[in-house]
Amino acid sequence: MTADLKYAFRMLVKAPAFASIAILTLALGIGANTAIFSLIHELFLRGLPFKDPSRIMHIYGEAKERDLKQLPFSVPKFWHYRDGQTVFSSVAADWGNGYILTGLGEPVQVLGENVTANYFDLLGIRPILGRNFLPQEEMHDDVALITENFWRKRLSSDPGVLGRSIALNGVVTTIVGVLPNLPISWFGRDTEVFTVKPFENSNATKERMMLGYSFMRCIGRLKPDVTMEQAQSAMPALVQSYRTQHPETADCTWTSVLVSASEDVTGDLRPAFVTLLIAVGAVLLIACSNVANLLLVRFSGRRREIALRMALGADRRDVVRLFLLESTTVSVIAGIIGWCLALWIVALAPKMAGDNVPLENSISLHWPVLVFTLALSLLTGLAMGCYPAWQSSRADLIEGLKESIRAVSGSRGQHRLRRGLVAAQVALSMVLLATAAMLASSFVRLSNQETGFRSDHVWAAGIGLPDGRYPDAASRGRFAQRLVDEVQASPGVETTATVEALPMSGNYSQTPYARADGNPLPVNHRPLGLTRSISPGYFQTLRIPLLAGRDFTERDGTDAPLVVILSNSTAKKLFPGENPLGKQLLFGVDHGNGLMAEVIGVVGDVRSRELAKANDVEFYRPSPQRSFSFFNLVVRTSVNPETAAPMVRAALDKIDKEIPILQPNTLDTIITQSLGQRRLTMGLLGAFAGIALLLAVVGIYGAVAYTVEQRTAEIGVRMALGAQVKDVLRLVVRQGMNPVLIGLGLGLVAIFGTGRFLTAQLYQISPHNPILLALTAAGLAIAALLACLVPARRATSIDPIQALRAE
Repeated sequence: MTADLKYAFRMLVKAPAFASIAILTLALGIGANTAIFSLIHELFLRGLPFKDPSRIMHIYGEAKERDLKQLPFSVPKFWHYRDGQTVFSSVAADWGNGYILTGLGEPVQVLGENVTANYFDLLGIRPILGRNFLPQEEMHDDVALITENFWRKRLSSDPGVLGRSIALNGVVTTIVGVLPNLPISWFGRDTEVFTVKPFENSNATKERMMLGYSFMRCIGRLKPDVTMEQAQSAMPALVQSYRTQHPETADCTWTSVLVSASEDVTGDLRPAFVTLLIAVGAVLLIACSNVANLLLVRFSGRRREIALRMALGADRRDVVRLFLLESTTVSVIAGIIGWCLALWIVALAPKMAGDNVPLENSISLHWPVLVFTLALSLLTGLAMGCYPAWQSSRADLIEGLKESIRAVSGSRGQHRLRRGLVAAQVALSMVLLATAAMLASSFVRLSNQETGFRSDHVWAAGIGLPDGRYPDAASRGRFAQRLVDEVQASPGVETTATVEALPMSGNYSQTPYARADGNPLPVNHRPLGLTRSISPGYFQTLRIPLLAGRDFTERDGTDAPLVVILSNSTAKKLFPGENPLGKQLLFGVDHGNGLMAEVIGVVGDVRSRELAKANDVEFYRPSPQRSFSFFNLVVRTSVNPETAAPMVRAALDKIDKEIPILQPNTLDTIITQSLGQRRLTMGLLGAFAGIALLLAVVGIYGAVAYTVEQRTAEIGVRMALGAQVKDVLRLVVRQGMNPVLIGLGLGLVAIFGTGRFLTAQLYQISPHNPILLALTAAGLAIAALLACLVPARRATSIDPIQALRAE
């Protein structure tokens, strides 16, 4: 075996052109497959680093009749489920929070969560230093758990970190433990601090929280003898008992749905990555067929060597083994190069995806990926080498010894196989190119979708106000107004405003609503409407047109009558054929039936949640009347929007130097980042389609060139008998294009068969778009024709006399 392996390697060294083409071809296919498998392993197969994560369930609220899905928990509902259920060994809750960290240099915001005391015990996460929270600390003590990143980056790996105090939102908080770095797929990117007061929320009064204000993620760990199906069947009884005991809450009519932890973090990503997995599989098949074609030609040209070996006593198995070792050596070397290519792709993927795909900033290729690459390389070598090796070993001994050193044409069956391989390559390339064209066209359409607002020259950043210094709506309102006034007076600033959540940022809030006239539905049966708290000037800053009525003014304060502005679609839906101005709407869960607000204006529709979907209902409320401790400042400038950052910092220094600027960015960038997942899918699939086209063209060229070489004498005879150049061109091109046309037909059939799978990933593009399919087929046909013309032109230059002499 060792001797055969050395011989196989020597034969590859003697044929550098063949070895280079074969290795690079396979390296592209193996590298692409390794990269996608690595991403799939990271997202779907690796699993969450929790204790037995398959037993952890996320409990969602749901109201299908109102099209409400994946709803969070309220405090009373969490308490009821925690104390009343029998299928979970423990139930915990958390909700995302931001903390202003002071006392360690410049004030900065750190992201974190408020959790129940048993949260990390439920997940099975143990601190690397210190301990988890104690039950008696919940809602009583100002204690925190920090991540390893926080400890090393902000506390310089202080060995005396346990018991050390930090200031979070102005509250002195004691560190009791250091957690290992946590997965962003579960906790979000850059989450660093955890506190243990989950049932306090500065954005809602206690009364409102007890009326069903929902903001918490509820999770449970199944008991060892309970299945997910059994736990789901126990949910209706909990829903009914909660409804009976808390009929006044806004969430009492919601049903409860269990979703496994792993499915919860990756559910909407599966279709895109299935598409990519199929694509790289097709690329590998094309690469394998290319190299198999090369091997068939190479092994057929060594029939004299085979005959000599068999004459000296070697049997067919020895010959097959020798050739399989050669093909496997090619694939293993290609696997090493493909591994390096995969390293580059997975390093690029998080940058392309942004925050829309839960990928760590640095992804390492773990040992299962290494095993996958090695296995793929070996299987590829065996798969592509078996048929050429077996066919070549069937050479006739006497005829093989009679042949000259010049390679001879293979059998008729080998010719059919090569043409079949070319047709398969073209079919797979057609599917990949068409799919990539559809996704690219979909992405362009989505990128050019009108948002309803102007994002150019707009800079935005978050501002968080500590509850200790800004405890109520009045103090927060005064701060926001002074900040707007200070920034507005800066040079180059056109308009400034505040908004609760930025468009396209992924953050939004919803509130129950109903018309106040007639007989409004009970609060717990009302639909939820997208609601944003804004300051005067917001519509002007984002250039959202005011269609009717008036904008908010400084008069719409905390003590003024409640008012609301509707989007145009909302006005048409709630008041069809009526003038909405002056009408009354009920909002929220406060004060029994909700808060009554008067409609004072109608503005244009915007796409504030996602570009692919218009908002059905959207309300705007004045920020003093619906105040939060966190808001975003938006600044429109007449110059580069980045120049707003120092102006805002200067304004904050005049008001409160301890308030940091949070997540500054331009609105254009935020919109671009919202398309991260689609950009990743389109970019990778486009690259794979390009590789497939290149490999298909190379395969077509190789097959036609080999045919021309084998038919040199025939072409010479034809030309000696008077055949014209155009006749030779027609002969060679027709023979080369026949399998191409068959492949195009098969590719079109495959595209129509897979169209339904692509529909969910496309925006305003049909998976059977005739123009795109025609352009793709025409482009592939032209590329194939060019690949045929090069060897065809070479055939026309054959000297008949020289060809006949060679024969």
